[in-house]
Amino acid sequence: MAPYYAAAIQTDFPCPKHRDEIQARVGRMCALVEQTIVGYEPFFDVRLLVFPEFAHAAPIHGTVAALRETLAVSLPNEHTERYEALCRKYGCFIQTGSFLEIDPRWPEVVFNSTALIGPSGVLSIYRKVNPWIPWELHASPHDLLEAGYDREPFPVVDTEIGRLGVAICYDWLFPETIRQIAFNGAEVIIRVSAYMDPWGATPPMDWWTLFNRARAVENSVYVVAANQGASLEHYPPFSWPGGSMVVDYDGRILAQADPGPGEKVVVAPIDLAALRAERTRRVGHDLRGHLRSEIHPYLKGRILPPGGAKGFDDRSVRDRIEAGKAHVLGLHEKRST
Repeated sequence: MAPYYAAAIQTDFPCPKHRDEIQARVGRMCALVEQTIVGYEPFFDVRLLVFPEFAHAAPIHGTVAALRETLAVSLPNEHTERYEALCRKYGCFIQTGSFLEIDPRWPEVVFNSTALIGPSGVLSIYRKVNPWIPWELHASPHDLLEAGYDREPFPVVDTEIGRLGVAICYDWLFPETIRQIAFNGAEVIIRVSAYMDPWGATPPMDWWTLFNRARAVENSVYVVAANQGASLEHYPPFSWPGGSMVVDYDGRILAQADPGPGEKVVVAPIDLAALRAERTRRVGHDLRGHLRSEIHPYLKGRILPPGGAKGFDDRSVRDRIEAGKAHVLGLHEKRST
């Protein structure tokens, strides 16, 4: 398989107050897709284009009910159809920025979701497994497992440009989440993110760079990571450092946008033949094949309790956080006695 190029595309939109504003954002992102593919064509074959979290909407309202009333949409929709048309036109794949998603099967909750779209249509919808609690009140698939949630939480799609998986922002601070996507077969894991300062791309707390590189090495995957580039005035109280990047399976940064807000595009090569050859040849540093799973019992007990299907508010989320902290403390105390 010949190498192709991936593009991480930052956006800088004002935070929308209503779903009617999404159409204009999609128009701008479609323009960015075409500009990137056509503009770089003399140099690079750009086949994968990735947008950041909150590119369409963010959980700015104080309650789930308000989010459902004003910003949430179903997926697929008329916006994903516009991306699909571009994918057919150019033979590309687009990982959308996140939507706030409603699903009639779960009428009391909202999901933070991103769609992978190719020439044949929507290929997968990923719902954020680890909301940035307590600030984000949308639901995780984990919250609904006991209520019969049966959609694959970690979809990986086999495409002509490789096996693609995705996770959203805070998900990447949990090695278990990214590792599950890798064990589901991913070769390229996409990061749709809205990482704010001070955890951006600059020392001393450059978590953005740290976790992108670590997850690539841990799982022998390429990472294509698009970060929000909105200025402070657009998404208060946070400023958004950008720094979108592509990392190879050895943790090398292949390309990175300069830190700072604003629309930016960064492109870098994805060489699946090299990745597959290294995965096959290596004996040392095969961190998937060397995993000693049975000796790690910490995931066997419940830590953060699921929220259930009845919706969320700030108080219930904080109560669950306290329950999770108490469980961890209890594990520590049990081991010390």
